[in-house]
Amino acid sequence: MERTMEGLLKELEELKKEAYIGNEEKAKQRREKGILSARERIEKLLDPGTFVEIQPLVLARNTDFGLDKKRKHGDGVIAGYGKINGRLVFVYAQDFTFMGGSLGELHAKKIAYLLDLAMKVGAPVIGLNDSGGARIQEGVDALSGYGQIFFRNVLASGVIPQIAVIMGPSAGGAVYSPALMDFVIMVENTSYMYITGPKVVKAVIGEDVDHQQLGGADAHTKKSGVAHLKARSDEEALELVRKLLSYLPQNNMEDPPYVNTGDDPMRTDPELRNVVPTNPNVPYDMHEVIKRVVDNGEFFEIQPEWAKNIIIGFARIGGYTVGIIANQPAHLAGVLDIDSSDKASRFIRFCDAFNIPIVTFVDVPGFMPGTRQEHGGIIRHGAKMLYAYSEATVPKITVIIRKAYGGAYLAMCSKDLGADIVYAWPTAEIAVMGPEGAVDVIFRKELTTIEIPEEREKKRQEFIDEYRRKYANPYRAAERGYIDDVIDPAETRPKIYLALQMLRNKREKRPPKKHGNMPV
Repeated sequence: MERTMEGLLKELEELKKEAYIGNEEKAKQRREKGILSARERIEKLLDPGTFVEIQPLVLARNTDFGLDKKRKHGDGVIAGYGKINGRLVFVYAQDFTFMGGSLGELHAKKIAYLLDLAMKVGAPVIGLNDSGGARIQEGVDALSGYGQIFFRNVLASGVIPQIAVIMGPSAGGAVYSPALMDFVIMVENTSYMYITGPKVVKAVIGEDVDHQQLGGADAHTKKSGVAHLKARSDEEALELVRKLLSYLPQNNMEDPPYVNTGDDPMRTDPELRNVVPTNPNVPYDMHEVIKRVVDNGEFFEIQPEWAKNIIIGFARIGGYTVGIIANQPAHLAGVLDIDSSDKASRFIRFCDAFNIPIVTFVDVPGFMPGTRQEHGGIIRHGAKMLYAYSEATVPKITVIIRKAYGGAYLAMCSKDLGADIVYAWPTAEIAVMGPEGAVDVIFRKELTTIEIPEEREKKRQEFIDEYRRKYANPYRAAERGYIDDVIDPAETRPKIYLALQMLRNKREKRPPKKHGNMPV
């Protein structure tokens, strides 16, 4: 029988219909729980009508263990490209209704090909993860698939932004691709990530734990730091992706997009003079400083629930994207510890990779003391911040708000670590250590000779006042050129904006090397 175009098109339509639908019954059950289907997620994420699917007809080659009866075109993942706010992005969405979203050979090759395309054209990749893990029936082919994806995640790192959204299970090898990407967003109650599940945990160490306790959104946004943002629903997670991308460039060869925010970059704010207590021992919320400095008070915070003693996130100043890093005196007095060092270091390196200027607000009393921190490797973790700031060649502007003591002062983007411009408020205290600690070291012998406690404490206070007057202020550092100016807090925004404008064409050459050896 002679084939006709009509017949061929009908055959094609049937094949694509099979790939398009997935398991409608399972999708309906999930929808009743507020969980979107893979295609619905893509539709919600992208600008309407912009999605172009690629490789919808791939079909698993393996037929062992009953796969010949289960396999379907598409192989459980939808991949393609489209636009977000008019800008090109690549996206893949795993379909949990097909074999639990399990990753097989062709499933993986499809994702790997998408990553290759994204790198070629220089556009972000968003992975909508909803997978039970490797497709065991495909054996080593499935493992190879993971390896191909991991390899491309690494190749794409620092070249294009990569965002993972965990919208269901992500178990076993499946967790490592999101971990290699730049940002991880999780959905409350419906998503979880872990290498070994509750049953294995129970069998090996006898611990009773459920999916959410082990690897839910709260576990990874508050305790492990694996995830960066948490959403209450699929829709909110996808909106977070759109908002995050608005601050980012398409790739490492571009600058972030300029946005006319309507906020005068030369605006001053006299209220900043009242936000920070002059008493260095009184806490305050650094968010108040940040929001008064950035455009329209809009600050997109990253990892807000983990390592709260340091704040990181994106904002705009004069319409230009900046990465904000700031100590938080309202939590643990703003000290640097293992987690906060890791949090800041990774963010610094992301900003540097994607041409995002870094603005650092400093109020740091030092590194966290104690055996837990020392035995946990605070030396190595703290060194990551020194490394990340020193390595970064993007414009770096530092504002010392209050305390800047010892090695932690250096770690918060001091002039010695390559800061281009360093400003200080009149409240700044830049010193080797706080006045109280310094006096106890310098005048220890002299104070021990005073027998009457009241007189000894009076003399100690005199020494503290003298030390604060001579050293614990911004002026000694200004005299030595370690800071560029002491400024009125009200003028912080215009000072930063003018510095950013001056540094827009900054070029910095470094010694040639394959790569450094960061103390990871």
